[in-house]
Amino acid sequence: MREILPTLAGWHAAGIPFGLATVVAVSRSAPRGPGAAMAVGPDDEVVGSVSGGCVEGAVFELAQEVVATGEPRLETFGYSDEDAFAVGLTCGGEITLLVRPVTAGSDPAFGAVAASVAGGEPVTVATVVDGPAPRGATLAVWPHRAAGSLGAGGLDVAVTADARGELALGASVLRHYGPHGERREDAVTVFLQSFAPPPRMLVFGAIDYAAAVARIGDFLGYRVTVCDARPVFATPKRFPAAVEVVVDWPHRYLSGTDTDERTVICVLTHDPKFDVPLLEEALRRPAAYIGAMGSRRTHDERRARLAGAGLTEAELSRLRSPLGLDLGARTPEEVAVSVAAEIVALRWGGTGAPLATTTGAIHAPAVR
Repeated sequence: MREILPTLAGWHAAGIPFGLATVVAVSRSAPRGPGAAMAVGPDDEVVGSVSGGCVEGAVFELAQEVVATGEPRLETFGYSDEDAFAVGLTCGGEITLLVRPVTAGSDPAFGAVAASVAGGEPVTVATVVDGPAPRGATLAVWPHRAAGSLGAGGLDVAVTADARGELALGASVLRHYGPHGERREDAVTVFLQSFAPPPRMLVFGAIDYAAAVARIGDFLGYRVTVCDARPVFATPKRFPAAVEVVVDWPHRYLSGTDTDERTVICVLTHDPKFDVPLLEEALRRPAAYIGAMGSRRTHDERRARLAGAGLTEAELSRLRSPLGLDLGARTPEEVAVSVAAEIVALRWGGTGAPLATTTGAIHAPAVR
């Protein structure tokens, strides 16, 4: 959804109605997760994707239909192999889509939401999926304000509170309520789609490996910062994928910047005078991933120095070193792929094993 919002915001600002299909639930090996979106706009222009190609033709027609009728639709697509011409997912999974018309009148806060996402301001959009409340009604919730309504004051209050909780996690989920927001009822189904600012990737060490890691971090959607104490090497020209390049001692920069449970920290300095004080700071603060480059001997020596500095075993256990998965990587680009693979595996609970050697669901439930 985030990727297509600029186009959708342009249509909305111009007063052009469009049909928006959003994945609100998935099961088994569904190709796209909740929040994936596809829209059909003027002259049948299509942006986005909800299944990687399996059901897009049917969704295209549904989007046209909801614009023509003004009535949202809730549709589920599952596996179909009995009829070669049936619409279904070849992967064996199932996705549920809410397809709704979006106009300036039906969703007046849409432009404000798009502007917030573009500006890095967190916002959650709550949309009625099913039940006695008006299907397709939306409520946009920011940390300190809200806009829109789901049709009942009590429901708005309950959903606003939950939306802010999910926003803190950056999560998109289905929630169930009574008609007036009752917590223990399930008459009304609401999809909460969170647009948290992109997570940060902090790369320390202005070397060729750092440039490759910065590029793949940007590709994965991280807001990348590269930091090194040497001004000759830490230049924006050498790291075009980074949002910022900082010249400072790594531990001093980290001590003065914010991190959270989504932040990725990659220490590529492999020089004790830089990485020991840096890791001492990193391992005592929130982060999703803390990895350090170096040989196994370097790791053992570094770990001993960190233990000597007073870090506990629990803190030391957070360190991924040597960083990356065992891919046999040699070049900076290959090493960057191995680092990215480890980050993705850690985020979603993957094993790093070849899928051909595993059994069960390919897409495991999200680790939260």
